Amino acid sequence: MTIFNSINTNRQAVYALQSMNQTNSEMNVVQKRISTGYRVADAKDDAGAFSVAQSVRSDIAGVTAVNEQLGGTRGVLSTMLSSLTQISNTMQQLRTVTTRLADNAINSEARTQYANQWVSLIDQVRSFIQDATYNGRTLLSTAAGNLQGIRNETGATFSVPDVDGATFIPSNFGMSGTVVAPAQWEAVRLLNQTVTVTTGSNLVSCEARINFAMSNFGAAAQFVDSQISFNSKRIDALTDGLGALVDADLAKESSRMKALEARQQLGIQTLSMANQGPASLLSLFR
Repeated sequence: MTIFNSINTNRQAVYALQSMNQTNSEMNVVQKRISTGYRVADAKDDAGAFSVAQSVRSDIAGVTAVNEQLGGTRGVLSTMLSSLTQISNTMQQLRTVTTRLADNAINSEARTQYANQWVSLIDQVRSFIQDATYNGRTLLSTAAGNLQGIRNETGATFSVPDVDGATFIPSNFGMSGTVVAPAQWEAVRLLNQTVTVTTGSNLVSCEARINFAMSNFGAAAQFVDSQISFNSKRIDALTDGLGALVDADLAKESSRMKALEARQQLGIQTLSMANQGPASLLSLFR
């Protein structure tokens, strides 16, 4: 192999510089991965992987938003069930008072006391209805003399959108008509009328309707809890997949950085030696 010596073209320096530039370029990549924690931080790193990652991030954001709304829905249902439970418990007391009032053997004084107790219990029911609010929303409205069920601020029935914008939870929670059909609450409206105890049949009917409503809302609450749990697991799975796609292996990148630093030092020394080559030609002219 012929060795060509020239002061105009220093091939050894060119090769050393090219090697150093390659090393520096690789170091920039590794430094970016270490500083960001991502193997794919933007589209320049890997356009295909970054596009998929953005889609997965969008899915995670959508499911997270749904779960946040479901958390509010769970609060609404819990408040509703708490109120209905108190109403149901009070109605049990009302049935006891009704049974005692139906006894013709009691004297007038006892009857008056029981009647006053009846009125007090009805006031409690009214209080439970009025206090059933969540985040400024009245859950048991009494419009038109009937409890209308859950409504949002605009007066529409309550619903939660899915990640694609469709209705995730039906506004009626699986019941026909309104969230709770007005007919189911007719007996509760009767409790607000003037107390006239002639028979316990209306009270029994009212209690059955309240319990029916509790059953429906209880099933809805169970569904919401299950869906929140499922969504949480789905978010975890999506996050794991996203990490496998774009996260950097910091242990590997750290080892690679050490190797590149060593290469960089060797490159500097090689370039320094190559740059001394033309100067050595001067000795031939002395």
